[in-house]
This record gives sequence, C-alpha cells and structure tokens, in this order.
Amino acid sequence: MAVSDALVLQIDALLPQTQCGKCGYQGCLPYAQAISRNQADINQCPPGGEQGVAKLAALLGVAVRPLDPAFGVERPRLVAVINEADCIGCAKCLPPCPVDAILGASRLMHTVISGQCTGCELCIAPCPANCISMEIAILPVWRTVDAEQSRQRYWARNQRLVRLEAEKIERMNRQKLQLAQLRQKSGD
Repeated sequence: MAVSDALVLQIDALLPQTQCGKCGYQGCLPYAQAISRNQADINQCPPGGEQGVAKLAALLGVAVRPLDPAFGVERPRLVAVINEADCIGCAKCLPPCPVDAILGASRLMHTVISGQCTGCELCIAPCPANCISMEIAILPVWRTVDAEQSRQRYWARNQRLVRLEAEKIERMNRQKLQLAQLRQKSGD
C-alpha cells in the first residue's frame, strides 16, 4: 500500500462515516482522498464537528481551524423518523440512504432503524409525503464504533448495488440472446 493510500485510510478512520455529502464529496472516503491530496480542507465535516477537525489537524500536523459554516454547523447526532401514518410507501427514501437504515418496500409503510441511521438527511428531499423528520438520537454522541459499523454497512450496500447491477446486465444479455435466437428461428 502506498503512503498516500495509508494516509487516506487514516483520515477516513477519523471521519464519522455518516456519508452525508455535506463536505461537498460523495461520502467520507472521497473527502478523505481530497484531504490527502490537499484538495479539501479539514474543516468541511459538520457531523465530525470541532472534535473531528482537531483529530484531523493532529494527524496531518496542521493548525486547527474552526468548522467552515459554508458546509453546515455542528449539532447533536440526529436520526430520521418516518411518520408511518403519513407514509405512502413510495420507496423514494430507500435508494438515497447510504447505509440501508430504512426498512420497507413499495406500497408498504417504511420505518427507520434508528440504531443504524447516520442522520445524513438524504432521505428527506425525495419524500413526496413530507413524512420524514430529524430528531435528536437517544445516544446524541457519534462514537467510533458507530462510525465503523456505518462504514461496514455503507460498503456492504455498495457491494450489493454493484452485484445487482451486474445481475441486471447479465439478465439483459441473456434476454437479448434469447430474442436473437427466436428471431433467427422465425427467419428460417
């Protein structure tokens, strides 16, 4: 592993793994990569807060800076809550959840597994019923173990999505082959 790869992993390990994108990147690892390349500052992660900035500064040997308000403000850990009575079962909240913390299916009521919710807020905008709100979590402090579990769920979700896409492509190729064979037989 190259030194830069090791540094990226060290930076990523200090990030909260909310995968919220508030830093301007599509998740914690891309933000860590940008920091390691000096393409992003260490003070762009509101969920990590001032403590996260201090940890990154210590790792990188740079001065601590205040959290940049352009990316948001530090606040207690939040979790999404779905008002199940208002949920129409559209399932539009499922794809944006980076850690699969929402349970439900199309035309069925949905619920958030609060212990797995990172508080990223990505599920709110796509909800046409406006039935998702953010509430302070029972454990308002995001712990290292929470971050590690979120990282594992995030990568498991991404691997599942890659597998599903590969299966879809394989299925489509089989269907094209079957259609071509049918056309060939009907042309004979």
